[in-house]
Amino acid sequence: MYRFACVALCSLFVLSASAMPSQVDIPMGSLPSGLDVGGMDRTVLPGDNFFLFAHGAWIKQAEIPSDRSSAGTWASIFDLTEKRLANLIQTAAASEAVAGSEARLLGDYYRAFMDEGGIEARGLAPLDKTRHDLSSIHDRRALSGYLGSTLRADVDVLNATKLYTSNLLGLWIAQDLEHPERYVPFIMQGGLGMPDRGYYLDDSAKMIDLRAAYVTHIEKMLTLLGLSNVSERAQHVMALERQIAQVHASVEETQDVLKGNNRWKRQDFGRQAPGIEWEVLWTAASLPRNQTDFIVWQPKAVRGIAALVASQPIDTWKDLLLLHAMERSSAVLPKAIGDEHFAFYGRTLNGTPEQRPRWKRAIASTDQALGDAAGKLYAKQYFSPEAKAQVAAMVEHIRAAFKDRIDALDWMSATTKASAKAKLAVIRVGVGYPDTWRDYTALKIVKDDAYGNEQRAELFEYGHQLAKLGTPVDRSEWVMEPQTANAVNLPAMNALNFPAAALQPPFFDLNGDPAQNYGAIGTIIGHEISHSFDDEGAMFDEKGRLRNWWTADDLTHFRAAGDRLVAQFSAYRPFPDLAINGQQTLSENIADVGGLTASLAAYHAQVGAGVSLSVLGFSGDQRFFLGFANNWRGKYREQALRNQVLTNGHAPSEYRASTVRNIDAWYQAFDVKPGQGLYLSPAERVPVW
Repeated sequence: MYRFACVALCSLFVLSASAMPSQVDIPMGSLPSGLDVGGMDRTVLPGDNFFLFAHGAWIKQAEIPSDRSSAGTWASIFDLTEKRLANLIQTAAASEAVAGSEARLLGDYYRAFMDEGGIEARGLAPLDKTRHDLSSIHDRRALSGYLGSTLRADVDVLNATKLYTSNLLGLWIAQDLEHPERYVPFIMQGGLGMPDRGYYLDDSAKMIDLRAAYVTHIEKMLTLLGLSNVSERAQHVMALERQIAQVHASVEETQDVLKGNNRWKRQDFGRQAPGIEWEVLWTAASLPRNQTDFIVWQPKAVRGIAALVASQPIDTWKDLLLLHAMERSSAVLPKAIGDEHFAFYGRTLNGTPEQRPRWKRAIASTDQALGDAAGKLYAKQYFSPEAKAQVAAMVEHIRAAFKDRIDALDWMSATTKASAKAKLAVIRVGVGYPDTWRDYTALKIVKDDAYGNEQRAELFEYGHQLAKLGTPVDRSEWVMEPQTANAVNLPAMNALNFPAAALQPPFFDLNGDPAQNYGAIGTIIGHEISHSFDDEGAMFDEKGRLRNWWTADDLTHFRAAGDRLVAQFSAYRPFPDLAINGQQTLSENIADVGGLTASLAAYHAQVGAGVSLSVLGFSGDQRFFLGFANNWRGKYREQALRNQVLTNGHAPSEYRASTVRNIDAWYQAFDVKPGQGLYLSPAERVPVW
């Protein structure tokens, strides 16, 4: 799930005659192709390292921009989308749009963020209310009320990029997993300043150094607030966060739907998690009094955090909460605060040398606050009806291929097949942009109040989410805006979103090579469809209900295949001291295998298996697999790569590209032989679907 130098062609590309069908070569220009042959390394055999074969020359030459922690295909899509979005928002900012119009809201939000002089002049005054509210806390009741007043809808248990909040608790409003016709509040763990519990508990040398750097950062932030005794206070905050980390669930545990589906009644919280005055918290959080049902995703963490609220000094809590409030809004506070925030989170944690230019941060913040308003402009300008129709047709071709794959499975019973096909048939697919748009009429944006705009936008989103409670579930609602370079599967909605920003070259070209399109966007489409049948999605039925629709034998076989994929990915070591967590990345790895398989089958059905058409010397199947590899072209700074391995549900790019070793047709396309680095015997390959 919230995203990219050419050299002369080399003659060292070695393929046996049996690997390539008789071909008629089509010169470049006759058929658009996304192949970057100059970025390939022909000295590497595809079967030894497909990632380097596809990208080796690019890897050697590519430079990561100084304001980024990585470069690659997704980054190039993000950059193009950012420039387009900037054009739309900056045009709105320069115009005299009608007061209250979406263009005016976008323009005023952007102008306020860019008003560095005004932000400096106001200094720390925007934090006055937060500081006053915290200074008024003298007991657990008042602390509970503050925690409720700062609760925000800023987490998403099914989105690997939004698993945690720096607020002490997170709220996610979504379909009840057992009653998907209604919405329910999910309560999730929070309270950490660093990305994950491992940053506090891992005693490797690198983590010990990071913890020391974090304490120094806290000292500097507290100093900027004008506080005294900052060294002692920073140590206390760090000690409290470490205690919070000790009760947190891991990423792997958080991804386990069955472990997360803990159903608590409102009255259960006081008994299950004493230490917080829960009714005070719910009232301050504006939770309706008739909201009696909750899902507590990490009960151990909620119990542990509540116990810490009761046991730890209130003054330390106040320092921690003030620090986190300052961090969250650092971009709209004086420059010294923003610079120190970046120094730790950008430079130290992710290895990014330079902060992004302010205009880029302004675009991102405006987009975060007014996503649908920006998205409406983006979709109109940059996504044609013809592109929408062609992608929608590809979706249906891949859906049909997935159905055929289900029918052909020799290990799955007729009963389970019927349930799987029933689910597949009713997956709701959104392409490009939603049918309806968010109404921002009630959101107040002021052209010279960057801090207030950010706070009001967060509260507006929170109110939008709370308003869902007690209403019918809207399965047509999108959770991504058109300008988001990503895609998503929503298991409880049984729905997919493919935003317009992801539907452009090199992923999709309206007039492009079908092999490239199916290898690139087709495998992404197949990936998202496959999420409905990965280790998590397979637990939801066609109505989005958490229900086991598998026979015991089928489920055993499916889980055994997953275990083999876990072992395969756990053997990858990006660093000598750090391996991929195959269980943590299992859902995404299953989806990659399934997406490749289904999209290749759809490509063959539409174009013809073993097609003789050649482009730049590559057969259709070769271009298909190179299109897939191009999705995962990427280069990372070491700190960012370590962060991804530790906290993300996706394996790094190199290992996602290596998923091809599970697909029989890849061996045939590139004449991969036993003894080559990626070779797996047919029995070792894990096709899953």
